Amino acid sequence: MGVSTHTMADYTSSVAPARLFQDLVQGDSSSAGSIKQLNFPEGRPFKYAKNRVDEIDAGKFYCKYTTIEGGVVGDNIEKAVYETKFEPTNDGCPYTTVVHFHSKGEFVVTEEDVAAAKPNIKNMFNAAEEYLNANPQLYA
Repeated sequence: MGVSTHTMADYTSSVAPARLFQDLVQGDSSSAGSIKQLNFPEGRPFKYAKNRVDEIDAGKFYCKYTTIEGGVVGDNIEKAVYETKFEPTNDGCPYTTVVHFHSKGEFVVTEEDVAAAKPNIKNMFNAAEEYLNANPQLYA
């Protein structure tokens, strides 16, 4: 088994980090040890992803979670560990997600694999950002 690390998201938003963190990470009060299932609409690369929250720090806008079933987990990937961070700044909110892919056997996650996945992450981020901008009262 090998581990490869890739930056999957590196964006800046005009939305405050506390609001983005609440919308994208905490949602319905996530806490360490909880397991959440995300169901994706038809036409997406995966039907669902089951994630275990490993670490969450709302004060630092940081979350570490592991996809344990569905999503990228399958024949070639044992698990994927995500580290998500929102930074409060005067010029917007930088958002980064770094993923540690734990592969099975000799499988290697390539830059092409990463490039193919990035638009899906960007689309999800953009949807959350648009929703929060259209609804400024949410998580205010």
